[in-house]
Amino acid sequence: MKKLALHWQILLGMVLGVVFALLMNQFEWGATFIAHWVKPFGNMFINALKLIAVPLILASLIKGVSDLKDISKLSKMGGKTIGTYIITTVIAVCIGLAIVNIIKPGHSITEETRAQLVENYKSDADSRIEQAQKQKQAGPLQALEDIVPSNIFQAASDNGNMLQVIFFAIFFGIGLILIPEEQAKPVKEFFDGFNEVILKLIDIIMLAAPYGVFALLAALVVEAPSADLFKALGWYAFSVVLGLMIMMIAYSIIVYIFTKRTPKFFFNGISPAQLLAFSTSSSAATLPLTMERVEEHLGVEEEVASFVLPIGATINMDGTSLYQAIAAVFIAQAFGIELSLAAQLGIIVTATLSSIGSAAVPGAGMVMLVIVLAQAGIPEAGLALIFAVDRPLDMCRTTVNITGDAAVSMLVAHSEGRLGEPKVKDWDDNYKKSKQ
Repeated sequence: MKKLALHWQILLGMVLGVVFALLMNQFEWGATFIAHWVKPFGNMFINALKLIAVPLILASLIKGVSDLKDISKLSKMGGKTIGTYIITTVIAVCIGLAIVNIIKPGHSITEETRAQLVENYKSDADSRIEQAQKQKQAGPLQALEDIVPSNIFQAASDNGNMLQVIFFAIFFGIGLILIPEEQAKPVKEFFDGFNEVILKLIDIIMLAAPYGVFALLAALVVEAPSADLFKALGWYAFSVVLGLMIMMIAYSIIVYIFTKRTPKFFFNGISPAQLLAFSTSSSAATLPLTMERVEEHLGVEEEVASFVLPIGATINMDGTSLYQAIAAVFIAQAFGIELSLAAQLGIIVTATLSSIGSAAVPGAGMVMLVIVLAQAGIPEAGLALIFAVDRPLDMCRTTVNITGDAAVSMLVAHSEGRLGEPKVKDWDDNYKKSKQ
């Protein structure tokens, strides 16, 4: 098992979980055994993902904002960069919501299966209804008021208050930029180290993913043994891939409109980085190659690339945001929960802001999805519906993430007058210069 790559382990855990549940269904006591002795391990895995959400937001966001270092950069090039990243993320989330509302993959589940799912998570549904009633009685600016916490420790104690945690992290990061560097240095070093610890904890949690998926899928099959559930999963995966393809086309169109560089030029320049992103599922691991391709093959000057791309690896997760929007609505559809327009607008805001704190490592998108689900009042246990196909979809959305980074770097460089012609270097250029 240890010799297999993690994504193969997860897929194997999924298959074994389904097979195990189907076998146990042949016995009268099978469902009870899975509910009492198998499902709890899946719940522990879900809880571990929820446990790491708040620390991940704090560490990643504070580090990302404080890395800007100079407030003047934040106000000029930083403003352009972050603003463009946010716009592309909102576009991605809107594309995702449009597709999932048109295709409606969760609606292919029969009423009987849906009734079983709703019954299994009745307490979550009742809680959501209660929250909806409270929102109806609230004023028009209540949602905006709720973003600013009165107590950060209280906000951090509930994943449903994640927007408040995001607000505090951004606010704190700006404060680090504004104080003298020598005073900010120990605090920044702490959060840099804290971020590394959190990333390592994610690695540890993901090692348990095959076993967590086994338990979750086994419980899911026992609780909702209908084949239409897996048919719906196929439609869900199709919806995500279709949305990601549309987003890639949108990037090429935006680049052509603003920089007059053709889609062929753009994709030829960035394609090696896309392939590496697809194989590693990590924007951070791909960053060195992304910078090389953007500078040498897309014509972005080093000063712009070295500023825009590292920020993008932290805060620009268009593919992840698109996937979160589709996944959230799909899970809601699967549970028979009809999301209002206001709830879906809330998903746009939450997915956009949570993508800023999404770490550039495999599996972090699933952690961020917990935040989106909690904010929208959708049962987090619905992660069991989509975890089986998360790894291949993670590979696809990471490819879109780094493509978005490259596109935005070209837009910012063009606006700053720093987008030139490609200057491809040979591997031995530095050696030749030293001999001259």
